Amino acid sequence: MPQYMLLIYGPQGGGPQTPDELAAQHDAWMRVTQEMMEAGVHAGGNALEAIDTATTVRVRGGETVVSDGPFADTKELLGGYYILDVPDLDSALSWAARLPNVGYGSVEVRPVMVLADMPTAS
Repeated sequence: MPQYMLLIYGPQGGGPQTPDELAAQHDAWMRVTQEMMEAGVHAGGNALEAIDTATTVRVRGGETVVSDGPFADTKELLGGYYILDVPDLDSALSWAARLPNVGYGSVEVRPVMVLADMPTAS
């Protein structure tokens, strides 16, 4: 079955703010994750730590350059991801529309590329 990655974005400083809003949002994320698991489509996923914990690595001219922060300055920040085993793009889009952040952020849905010669863990 094909896999799709749901990349979860939210605006800088946007989304739920009050303790009650944050608690409701947490509950909504736990609920949709549980629904994915019960449907047998959840193949993985995690939330990411705050953007100020990011480190970017580049190699230019044979020199490794490490810098604090994300690769690009954007208005929306990557906050987490899911990997789903679903039959098609429409199914992945349906799950993406159920994520709690779609009312104030966005979800990018991308198929996972299958490489026949990709090494796998034993």
